[in-house]
Amino acid sequence: MHALVERMYPLCRSITGDGVRATLDIVGEYVPLQVHEVPTGTQVLDWTVPQEWNIRDAYVADSSGNRVVDFAASSLHVLGYSVPVSTTLPLAELRGHLHTLPDHPSWVPYRTSYYKPEWGFCLAQETLDGLPDGDYEVCVDSTLADGHLTYAEHVVPGQVADEVIVSCHVCHPSLANDNLAGVAVATFLARALAERAPYYTYRFVFAPGTIGAITWLARNADRIDQVKHGLVLACAGDRGQLTYKRSRRGDAEIDRVLTHVLAASERPHRVTEFTPYGYDERQYCSPGFDLGVGSLSRTPYAGYPEYHTSADDPDFVSPEAMEDTLAVCREAFTVLDRNRRYVNLSPYGEPQLGRRGLYDALGGRSDTKQAQMAMLWVLSLSDGEHSLLDVAERSGLPFDTVAAAADALGAAELLKA
Repeated sequence: MHALVERMYPLCRSITGDGVRATLDIVGEYVPLQVHEVPTGTQVLDWTVPQEWNIRDAYVADSSGNRVVDFAASSLHVLGYSVPVSTTLPLAELRGHLHTLPDHPSWVPYRTSYYKPEWGFCLAQETLDGLPDGDYEVCVDSTLADGHLTYAEHVVPGQVADEVIVSCHVCHPSLANDNLAGVAVATFLARALAERAPYYTYRFVFAPGTIGAITWLARNADRIDQVKHGLVLACAGDRGQLTYKRSRRGDAEIDRVLTHVLAASERPHRVTEFTPYGYDERQYCSPGFDLGVGSLSRTPYAGYPEYHTSADDPDFVSPEAMEDTLAVCREAFTVLDRNRRYVNLSPYGEPQLGRRGLYDALGGRSDTKQAQMAMLWVLSLSDGEHSLLDVAERSGLPFDTVAAAADALGAAELLKA
């Protein structure tokens, strides 16, 4: 996953353009993608697909021709969606187009101007401080023209058509944690799910932030009822503790599953309530759709100094942290896939488990007593109203133990889904 982050890192991504396509081409080497191109001007809910932006070069050069700010050195150096410009300006006038971080003088900020025609450059404050007065050549070799918004999907078929969506954004340029780590975790999660024939169908959405998710929702509004659960992955690779942000509903099944998995794992973590600010969970959870979609990250957006700066580089993300994020996703989706409701087929009194060989089947297990209790709890709560997660939460037993008990009882024809 870290190698994938490093490979994607140099590309200049934005909400449209060839950088997004190049990123999806790389992801497509790991999992097959269906790539969608949505034309400029397409109405998507309350938004309109904008013109496509591409950039070949950009720089600020001093009177000797030395590039003091150079897009070739980092895609962060240019204001995202900068309109073309070729001119010479005195430093005093140029300053109005320069963006820095005075509190972190060696870092370059990430700035954009998607919906207002503008041009600009981002640079380290210490670089700006070292520029002498004088004239500077300014060049942004970019195009803003009718084109397309690009996003992609990967589907892992399940036993049922009901879907779980996993969404991550692919619009940020050279930022490793936000959100290349999320893209990498999603990619490897898709590969892992394909190996186990999941119950649900899992649809992975790789799209530009905000406008991409809105476009996906607009194009899938007629089949949105198939989406039963969802998870947005972002900031998935820093060394902070895991953070789960609940859906707008607050009690969606995905909320309960992630809360249970994180608590049961005894990992350091936080669970936070929904707010209508953040990543694309706010689009999926908007009132008209009201999907049960939460968000999993490590340190949340804007919660670390390196956020949206050049310090968010491949060294900032940890292979171990991405591995841990992936493990939690796999654990959560295992619970989600197994969390069904059952009906006790022998509900009048306790059925005789011994004569069905159920107690004998537990012989030699280190958790024999726990497994016996799980069977009794499953039988007690299998009334068609309680799920296995309900059983695990109420009994205090591990979900895996409860699910194994349900399997054994089902094989003995004491339960039906």
